[in-house]
Amino acid sequence: MLDELQKAARDAGAAIMEIYASDFEAIEKSDGSPVTAADTSAEAVIIPVLKALEPNTVIISEENAASHSVKAPDRFFLVDPLDGTKEFLKRDGKGSFTVNIALIEYGIPILGVVYAPALDRMFVGELGKGAREQSGGGAWRDITIRDVPESGAVAVASLSHRDEKTDNWLKDHNINDAISIGSSLKFCLVAAGEADVYPRFGPTMEWDTGAGDAVLRAAGGVVYDGDEEVFAYGKVDYRNGAFVACGKAGHPGL
Repeated sequence: MLDELQKAARDAGAAIMEIYASDFEAIEKSDGSPVTAADTSAEAVIIPVLKALEPNTVIISEENAASHSVKAPDRFFLVDPLDGTKEFLKRDGKGSFTVNIALIEYGIPILGVVYAPALDRMFVGELGKGAREQSGGGAWRDITIRDVPESGAVAVASLSHRDEKTDNWLKDHNINDAISIGSSLKFCLVAAGEADVYPRFGPTMEWDTGAGDAVLRAAGGVVYDGDEEVFAYGKVDYRNGAFVACGKAGHPGL
C-alpha cells in the first residue's frame, strides 16, 4: 500500500506545483480558511487511488465537507490534499506545504505519507516497521528521533499560527531554539531528528496531523494530548485539541 500511496502523493504534488507556477486565486471557505484549485486538483488525484486500494474503507478528506459529519469507523483514511495552504499562497520560497495521507485504525495512525512537493521531500512511516525519507529523488534513508543535544532541545512551531501559549510553553521549558515552519513538516522534522518537540495549542483538524503523526510514531516518537494521554483519532468532527509531539525529549508536559 505504501508504494501506491507514495505515487499518489507525488502525482498530487505535481498537480499542486503546476498550479503553484500559474496565476491562480484563492477563495474563502465557510470556515474562513483559504482554498485553491491546487487543493481540489490534488484531492482528485488521491481519492480514486484510495478507493481502488480499499473500496470499503471510509475516506475523511478536508475538501469533502460531507465526510466531516461521518462517525469515525474502526478503520479510515485521513487526507489533506494540500496542508499549509497559507504557506502555499505566500510563495516565499520555503516550500512549507505538504500532501498528507494517513490510515487510522482503532484511533491510532498506523501508516502515513507526507510529501513536500516544493522541497521534493517524501516521508513515510508504518507503525512497527519504521520511518523513511527520500529527498530530491535520491536513495531512501531510515529516519528516527534523536537524543536531545547537549545544547538543549530544539522545537518546531507553526509559521502562520504561532501564538502566545506556544511562546510561553517554550519559555517555561527553557527552549530557546525554535524552527518556524508550516504544515505537517513539523512532525517530520522531529521524526527525522532535526528537532525534538512540537507543541501546538491552536486549532487543528485530524487531517492536518494524522500523516505526520504516523511518521513520527513510526520513527519512535509520541504525541500527547491536553490530558497527557496518547493522542487519539476519530474525535467528534475530527477536531483536535492541544498536543505536544515529542522525540526523545519525552513529554515535557502541557
